[in-house]
Amino acid sequence: MSIDAIAHELKSALHQYPNFPSKGILFEDFLPIFRSPDLFRKLVEAFKMHLQKQFPDTKIDYIVALESRGFLFGPAVALEIGAGFVPVRKQGKLPGECLQAKYVKEYGEDVFEIQIESIPEGSNVVVMDDIIATGGSALAAGELVQRLNANLLEFAFVMELDFLKGRERLQAPTFTLLNGQEQALH
Repeated sequence: MSIDAIAHELKSALHQYPNFPSKGILFEDFLPIFRSPDLFRKLVEAFKMHLQKQFPDTKIDYIVALESRGFLFGPAVALEIGAGFVPVRKQGKLPGECLQAKYVKEYGEDVFEIQIESIPEGSNVVVMDDIIATGGSALAAGELVQRLNANLLEFAFVMELDFLKGRERLQAPTFTLLNGQEQALH
């Protein structure tokens, strides 16, 4: 089965909620994918196929996923490709010495952290999350990876709000599994 065929099947499983969490937003809920072991397996397989095609001669050492929805599939993708998994979490959630990066959200600033000892210098890393909107949180995660002197190979997302142009802010190429929303609700 091709990545496009899997993506089409996964997209049909999404539930849409107009005007959630606020007016003018069409919220596409990808949680129904996880209710089906078959669809969840296909989600992981599609990312595996993409990464193998994109980086045929490069060992990906770590999948870095963002709190909290990236945690739903990031570890499974890491396991499937033989990579380690490293979480990026909100401030105060990780023990030990951490690096911090601020990012702007709809309602103000937040801080992401990563444990300093989590990724050795020179490691090959892919950052994953469920959705890219403005790109602020992914940008902060990319900054943390770069500050650990790792090689940021790519950002990978399940979905994208294309009209917000978040990918243009990121430090590495961006892959989105499911076609994004090209415009906001009117």
